[in-house]
Amino acid sequence: MKLFIVPVTPFMQNCSVLVCERTGKAVAIDPGGDLDRIDAALRGEGAVLEKVLLTHGHIDHCGQAGQFAQRHHVPIEGPQREDRFWIEQLPEQGRMFGFPKLAAFEPDRWLEDGDTVSFGEQVLEVRHCPGHTPGHVVFFHAPSRLAIVGDVLFQGSIGRTDFPRGDHATLVASITGKLWPMGDDVTFVPGHGPMSTFGDERAANPFVGDAALQAD
Repeated sequence: MKLFIVPVTPFMQNCSVLVCERTGKAVAIDPGGDLDRIDAALRGEGAVLEKVLLTHGHIDHCGQAGQFAQRHHVPIEGPQREDRFWIEQLPEQGRMFGFPKLAAFEPDRWLEDGDTVSFGEQVLEVRHCPGHTPGHVVFFHAPSRLAIVGDVLFQGSIGRTDFPRGDHATLVASITGKLWPMGDDVTFVPGHGPMSTFGDERAANPFVGDAALQAD
């Protein structure tokens, strides 16, 4: 499996494109905007989009996901259904942040903890990781030890919890209970900023590192 990252929207959100190298089939995770740039990346890899996947319902992650899915005639899977209210607010959020005209949409499949998502010959495991948003999910590709974590965790930081239905304690529990057990060797792509590993974050993250949690 091959990964490439396309930063999209003024928020520089990491749209992750995963390609099954055996079949050329791909998924785009969180194609929130700049759709032509994502398409150019797909063409550059000779890949065919099979699905759109969403970690959560914030505008920079899913604002133009509905349009992208329609453009390619593919289904949308994710996030977990508790983020429906965020997706329903996309038109209002678009006006607020000056995005191109956005439309609400209904994912073809809401995801739950323990689900799997397939594309080509690859399988991603789903973890429900609320806290940043109530319906946030994380995608894990066990064979390559890679996780796409959206806005749950960043290099040296964690997701904001001051949005409606965000909760700091829930976010920390998601990280320590759902992410850390995957293993310190797992590399993750955050929604913004550089990649890191769970081991590095356990060692040094000032919010959820082992030392920080012991101090609490």
